[in-house]
Amino acid sequence: MPSFFTPDFGLLFWMLLAFLVVFVLLAKFGFPVIVKMVDERKAYIDGSLKSAREANEKLAHIKVESEKILKEAREQQAQILKEAMATRDQIVKDARIKAQIEAQKMLEDAKAQIQHEKDNALLEIKGQVADLSLTIAEKVLLKQLDDAPAQSKMIDRMLDELVTK
Repeated sequence: MPSFFTPDFGLLFWMLLAFLVVFVLLAKFGFPVIVKMVDERKAYIDGSLKSAREANEKLAHIKVESEKILKEAREQQAQILKEAMATRDQIVKDARIKAQIEAQKMLEDAKAQIQHEKDNALLEIKGQVADLSLTIAEKVLLKQLDDAPAQSKMIDRMLDELVTK
């Protein structure tokens, strides 16, 4: 009775022979191609990993460089702001000094002009007082010296006063 679980010798021989033929064909033609593809895949993966490592290193280097550049930019910005503030302070200081000098000059000019106008006013007032005094004196003398003997007496008295001085 034939059993499904126990093969006979002929079947076993032909199965073994078919297996060996397929194995030889695979070993001769299939396995080298498969091994070659696996090696290529391994080389591709290794190359990709190497590229990824290099990219990470470059990225880290770029990050360090960008931080360095950013730090330098901030330092330059701080320096520029400091110089700008110093320049602004100097300009304000110079403007104040210039304004004080200009104000002092204007004040001195105003004082000189006031003094000049005061002197002119005093001269004008003195002239007016002198004219007024002469007019009053003339009127007083004319009234007092209506006659000739009084005029002679007055002239003599004035001459005596001038000589004694």
